[in-house]
Amino acid sequence: MRLGLALGYWGRGPDPDRLALAQEAERLGYDSVWTAEAWGSDAFTPLTWIAAHTSRIRLGTAVAQMAARSPTTTAMHALTLDHLSGGRMLLGLGLSGPQVVEGWYGRPFPKSPLTATREYVDVVRQVLRRESPVALDGRFHPLPYPGEDGTGLGKPLKSITHPLRADLPILLGAEGPKNIAQTARIADGWLPLYWSPTRTDVYEASLGESLREGFMVAPLVRATVCDDVGEGLLPVKAMLGFYIGGMGHAARNFHADLMGRMGYEEEARRVQELFLAGRREEAVLAVPDAFADEISLVGPRARIAERLQAWRKGPVTDLLVLTTDPHTLHTLADLNA
Repeated sequence: MRLGLALGYWGRGPDPDRLALAQEAERLGYDSVWTAEAWGSDAFTPLTWIAAHTSRIRLGTAVAQMAARSPTTTAMHALTLDHLSGGRMLLGLGLSGPQVVEGWYGRPFPKSPLTATREYVDVVRQVLRRESPVALDGRFHPLPYPGEDGTGLGKPLKSITHPLRADLPILLGAEGPKNIAQTARIADGWLPLYWSPTRTDVYEASLGESLREGFMVAPLVRATVCDDVGEGLLPVKAMLGFYIGGMGHAARNFHADLMGRMGYEEEARRVQELFLAGRREEAVLAVPDAFADEISLVGPRARIAERLQAWRKGPVTDLLVLTTDPHTLHTLADLNA
């Protein structure tokens, strides 16, 4: 099981320590470093900065939002960074949700998310293969553009720049059962948001009995080496409270739905209700410690070492460690050696 460092997205501004953390992860033997985007900092620019100051560690987006860019634009970003980094790029993509897609990007959330994702990946792969001009008779990402409001002058084009790798890995952030099943078919890896090593049965039907050789299963896991487990779980609960309560609508929240499928349906709805009512502190406290604990690695070194064994037994190939603490970074590297 390889280790990756997940840096997430910025808050109010850039963290000046993140580059040093990425460099230390490379020195410790971490395989990859990952950036994200929500509705603030983008995923590719910080990754490019890290690429310029490292030499070996692989560079991933977890995730770049599909609504933010056309698939050809995303392919341009990926192939450019792949060249500049010497073939270290890992392209992680995600649909996000209706609130972000329509509220921030000003475009409709696809009524058929599976089709939209499949078309997006198809176009990106066509660009990277560069076998012929890119064309797709698609519902969401048709190329050339066929709309009646167009000029009709569009023509299929092939990337001027020759991609460094036609097989640049594409991973998908998927939460719903059908989306996960499609990911196993069309992508090179899966980026689970919540992974519980004690509930792998939640995903077994979607992933299938056996995954292709080389297929990455790379969950994000918040890790904290500390003496007080309860205190260490508070940042995990704060994250869950925000995602389950704030990253969606009461009637449509993929994160809350996933928590429900993992056995905490009643608790998820309660967190949602409190958060949407403006009672955010109560929402965070309403997140069950048991749920926060099973999807994270928190506590003293010996406790984390014991729990890490469960993560190794399942299909996880890459553990993306979400931390800003150098001591935790070192401890995980030592325990996973």
